[in-house]
Amino acid sequence: MSKAMVDRFGRIHTSLRIGVTDRCNLRCRYCMPEQVEFLPRAEILTFEEIERVTRVAVRLGVDKARITGGEPLVRRDVSELVARLAQIDGLDEIALTTNGLLLEEHAEELKRAGLDRLNVSLDTVRPDVFRQWTRRDELARVLRGLDAALRAGFTRIRLNALAIRGLTEDEIVPLVEFARDRRVEVRFIEFMPIDADRQWNEKAVLTGAEIRKRIEQKFGPLRSRSRPDPAQPAADFELADGTRIGLICSVTEPFCEQCNRLRITAEGQLRNCLFSQQGWDLRSLLRSGADDDALAEMMRACVAAKKRGHGTDEPYMLRPDRAMYQIGG
Repeated sequence: MSKAMVDRFGRIHTSLRIGVTDRCNLRCRYCMPEQVEFLPRAEILTFEEIERVTRVAVRLGVDKARITGGEPLVRRDVSELVARLAQIDGLDEIALTTNGLLLEEHAEELKRAGLDRLNVSLDTVRPDVFRQWTRRDELARVLRGLDAALRAGFTRIRLNALAIRGLTEDEIVPLVEFARDRRVEVRFIEFMPIDADRQWNEKAVLTGAEIRKRIEQKFGPLRSRSRPDPAQPAADFELADGTRIGLICSVTEPFCEQCNRLRITAEGQLRNCLFSQQGWDLRSLLRSGADDDALAEMMRACVAAKKRGHGTDEPYMLRPDRAMYQIGG
């Protein structure tokens, strides 16, 4: 197999997002309706299938994998998948994105299995606001999970906070203070049109520039930090005390030109962009006896078809046909 997956714009694909479930134990208003029909279990890729796909992807140059959902920790024994992936030679980093609700129970086993990094989605540290947004009164449990991850020895933890105009302005400073106290990084993410209820509009985007201004008004100037990975979505900054802050300006400052990511949905659809309208059916190949070369050919075809940005060659955001929890974060 060729050692690299390169699209027609010269972008080398080295990062794989792996959705392991579309289920979640929260019902965040910007993400998932209260009543939702999930995929049947038989349609979800098994751990063996995910491991096989990942091995092929690594042979094609992928060196980082991120496990996502839905909420990945509602998938039983997900630490077993982490352990399987940790044995793949050439896969240098395994990360997981979680809402933190089940971290208290699973942090230690995830660390032992070989998980390198955690992203915890946390939009507020105020219980009443958390309850309003997620439809669940579970903030204390999330915070216990975060503390459990710190005790388990995770040193690379990021908080991911969505930024929505009219909702999250007052959460910015408390989140920075919380991240500083816990000595973790916090990233603020501009609201994108991937909400299940299709409520997104441009006026709802609280921009990275506005977020930075609010932070600097409270804490003083942010110092820019170099990007260790040119393909990372966030611009990195730090406060004078070393607290790390990232701004993901996916709407106002798209980073598509540096994108190196592929995504596999929980049911085995390969996507070359979060906003893509097309999927490549890896599951059908996996379950029809296809060999690894056939899987690799499909991956190359997916990369070859990648658009310049946001699932389109036009200079605007194309709303995807599925919500974030169905695609994989």
